[in-house]
Amino acid sequence: MSADIFKRAGLFVAFALAQVLVLGHIHLFGYATPLLYVYFVLLFPRNYPKWGILLWSFGLGLVMDIFFNTPGVAAASMTLIGVIQPYYFEMYVSRDASENMQPSIQNIGWMKYFYYSLVLVVIYCLVFFTLDAFTFYNWVVWLKSVTGSVALTMLMILTFETVQNKQG
Repeated sequence: MSADIFKRAGLFVAFALAQVLVLGHIHLFGYATPLLYVYFVLLFPRNYPKWGILLWSFGLGLVMDIFFNTPGVAAASMTLIGVIQPYYFEMYVSRDASENMQPSIQNIGWMKYFYYSLVLVVIYCLVFFTLDAFTFYNWVVWLKSVTGSVALTMLMILTFETVQNKQG
């Protein structure tokens, strides 16, 4: 178990540093920002304790809030998908599958993984940008931000998964 904690802590730091130092400064067309740190929540295996997923998700969201001055927005959004992820992942796994199965293209297939990650990323972006704007007065900007960020985030997640699948 301690090896898993160190692995998760390393991923936590890697995703936080990547987002803070590089990805957080990318705003394609002024709207689309890749939010790769959401991928951290997608990686939790089937048997991981739900309270652990919540703590890790909230912690990473809190780190993003601290660095990007979005008080509670990322923490709330990450915690929400941390609550949803274990139950949602069960929909894509057969009953006789391994208890420690990790979500990946190799384990559940390309299309299932695409839908699994797409739904969680869309929920995250909808909640994040809705809480960030806290109004629908300028709904066009909100819609561009959500769709652009979902597209960039999904592109990065699927790229990482494909590269990881070819290596493993």
